[in-house]
Amino acid sequence: MTTPMVQAASAGQYLTVDEFLDLGFGDDAKPESKVFWLTPALKARIKAIRGKDFPLLRVRYWQLGSRTAWILEEIGKEMPITIGVVVDSGGARTSVARVEILAFRESRGWEVRHSFFTEQFRGAALAERDVLSQHIDGITGATLSVRAVKQVTLIALLLADAVQASADISAAE
Repeated sequence: MTTPMVQAASAGQYLTVDEFLDLGFGDDAKPESKVFWLTPALKARIKAIRGKDFPLLRVRYWQLGSRTAWILEEIGKEMPITIGVVVDSGGARTSVARVEILAFRESRGWEVRHSFFTEQFRGAALAERDVLSQHIDGITGATLSVRAVKQVTLIALLLADAVQASADISAAE
């Protein structure tokens, strides 16, 4: 059983949206807040990643140049984890620049907030069949939280690719 002191030390708000955006884009940058509407095909791919329906019709994101930031929530065991993912689409492939845990509400699995875990995602891309291009080590006792962070990262990569594809179509017209 988790004592209240341990629970209080593990659950909490670690970053605000503005702090996360400063980490992802730099203190002086002003990324533009945008909304991306999900297509049925995209929702089906997200459902396959999550193993359940994605309840949103649209997703808010921030963009500056070819870099986008996504803040999504996924259930760990019982409570949502708020996860921020910064994605670069400017190179040869779309890849993760940064993953941060903004808020964690569970009593277990909070170790996913530490940089030793989140830095593993740097450079990860979307591989065939919507899996990460690189292995991410788990954390003993935090299996469900690790799974949630991996799923959100995959969804952010998928959404960033969709935004980039949409921009490419608009530029070609």
